[in-house]
Amino acid sequence: MGLSDLEASVYLASLSLGPASVSKISRNSDVKRTSVYPIINSLKQKGLMNIELRGWKKLYTAESPEKLKFIIDDKLNKLKNGLPDFMAMYNLRGGESFIKYYEGIAGIKSVYESFLRDIQPHDDYLVISDTEEWFNLDPEYFSSFLERRAKFNINVRMLLQDKEKARELKKKEQGLNFKIKLLPPETKLTTNMVVIPQRILIQQLTPPIIGIVIENKSIIQMNQQLFEIMWKSIKEENNIE
Repeated sequence: MGLSDLEASVYLASLSLGPASVSKISRNSDVKRTSVYPIINSLKQKGLMNIELRGWKKLYTAESPEKLKFIIDDKLNKLKNGLPDFMAMYNLRGGESFIKYYEGIAGIKSVYESFLRDIQPHDDYLVISDTEEWFNLDPEYFSSFLERRAKFNINVRMLLQDKEKARELKKKEQGLNFKIKLLPPETKLTTNMVVIPQRILIQQLTPPIIGIVIENKSIIQMNQQLFEIMWKSIKEENNIE
């Protein structure tokens, strides 16, 4: 509950006494009378104590134990709401390797912004994606992102699911500073993967929209090599309609 020992003692004493004076609460809780007043005020702020006026006399009474459940539920809801942010900050391994979790399109966009911030000239920027589903998440943002990325002197290559949007982008290769190869027609993707030298993003394209970012040199290197194997296996001459 987050109560101090003295707060717990005063609350439990009040719970068993019902409406009582400070003196009576002090005797039953073994807490000094001078300390009971500030403790009662603290418990009032937490919604666990009330004041009753009987004539000129003030009596103090504990809230029903059911209130404890409401307080715990409130804390759990606050934790649940904050958990995605906490997970995004969480360093699972420490040192040079970690995994971060992002939830929602706003979190995903923050990862893409980090790519543009951290990537260096001539670095490889590798993508495996159903680019049509990717665009549909936020067409305005991702159109702007492609235009901004095109201004960077980096090597962008993309393996895309064979859809109308991918073929449309393929016609714009030179203008947007990337190279595209279309994956075999039977390929069905529900995730988007981006690999740069600094990190990997694995992004789920269907609800719930989540992303996992991995920063580990060995894992990045393995995925770079797997991308190269796939890239070389798709012949350019067979990849144009």
